[in-house]
Amino acid sequence: MSENKTDNQEKNVPESKGINAFVLIFVVILISTVLTYIVPAGNYEKTEVDGRTVVNPTSFSFVESSPVSFMEMFNSVHLGMMEGSGIIFFVFIVGGAFGILNGTGALKALVNYITLKMADKGILLIPVLMLFFAAAGTLMGMAEETLVYIAILVPLAIALRFDAYTGFAIVSLGASVGFSAAVMNPFTVGVAQGIAELPTFSGIGLRLALLATLYVIAVWYVMRHAKKVKEDPSLGFYGKHDPNTTVNLDKNFKMETHHKLVLLVFLLNFVILIFGVLKFGWYITEIAGLFLLFGILMGLLGKLKPGNIADSFVDGAKDMVPGALVIGVAQAILAIFNSGMLMDTILYYASGALQSLPPVLSAVGMFFFQLCFNFLIPSGSGQAALTMPIMTPLSDLIGVTRQTAVLAYQLGDGMSNILFPTVGFFMAGLGIAGIPWGKWVKWVFPFALLQFGVAIIFMIIAHLIEYGPF
Repeated sequence: MSENKTDNQEKNVPESKGINAFVLIFVVILISTVLTYIVPAGNYEKTEVDGRTVVNPTSFSFVESSPVSFMEMFNSVHLGMMEGSGIIFFVFIVGGAFGILNGTGALKALVNYITLKMADKGILLIPVLMLFFAAAGTLMGMAEETLVYIAILVPLAIALRFDAYTGFAIVSLGASVGFSAAVMNPFTVGVAQGIAELPTFSGIGLRLALLATLYVIAVWYVMRHAKKVKEDPSLGFYGKHDPNTTVNLDKNFKMETHHKLVLLVFLLNFVILIFGVLKFGWYITEIAGLFLLFGILMGLLGKLKPGNIADSFVDGAKDMVPGALVIGVAQAILAIFNSGMLMDTILYYASGALQSLPPVLSAVGMFFFQLCFNFLIPSGSGQAALTMPIMTPLSDLIGVTRQTAVLAYQLGDGMSNILFPTVGFFMAGLGIAGIPWGKWVKWVFPFALLQFGVAIIFMIIAHLIEYGPF
């Protein structure tokens, strides 16, 4: 390996070079606390509809301010941890299952095998793998599930003479464009269209065109970077991974039978996962249980003793600690806004501002509102339940179709998932990849701008064609 590449790696490893996510989030927590003393508190009446809490858009009223005290600001971190406990423990269990897979040696064997077979044409893997993740994101709302793939694809990308950005982007950008287009995503479009009283998954034609557009741009962006790194390794970023391990390839390498069995079971895990999500509506509890079950099976097939399985599980969970903590700390922001009763006030003022714009600009404004709002509510279904009861009647008033309002929501919700440090699974993925948040944002920001441009164009098209149910 060249001296330049080694030097580059040594420069890039320390995470202190990037913006620390915990520091950034705590600054936002501090600002949020101050806002509870400045912004008037407000409240919408809320009701239960199909198990979801939705707001009555005509019921807003200002109420007595409820500023968050100095100690309550610190208490909010614990409240956030409790609020995000479901996803936090999901991350630990998935990480532990991956630790067992790693302990069997099957993953290392797979990386060696693919590196040997694809050494001269690894670039072709990028569009194929990104298509898979885009399909998973658009059909089953793949989000937290991407974490285990990141752990596989980052070292694989480095083994193929690419870098950590390439491996992480294959998974995150692939799933993100699918999630944003949401052709049949039950957790975003499914929920939002139900609230907007639209036929489920209606308007699919425009979303398919959107998916194709975003996918092509994402593949071009990742392949362009990967080719540059392949030609000049000093342009790559390798994080905690060592690119020097990929220099020598064993031409006589063969995978052991128990490695193949472990990987077969690993694949079966995802087949059952997809079936369960689509057929039975499984969510993180069921998925976590599935990973734990198959993690144990992989350990046994991988010839690990029970004690080694347990140790490997703990090792895998340890790697998830930074990302899991970010999830809980980020939830503290939402806890403060709820305690200070600011969330409904923000919705009220935002809807008033949108109502004053021309219809075509209101449609674009809806997108940017949903984009920013996802910083506070980084949950697809949660954001739909909170904002769509207001955006739906607002769209009727300002001459924007309800389907266009849903499109604004899905784009704003999905496109922010590769940027905001309050998105827990995204931050956990960066931790697995060994990429500091600040460095990633700098690398991905041009792509994000391209996405925003596409979103604006499609919002304008949707308004001009009076985008409807069919």
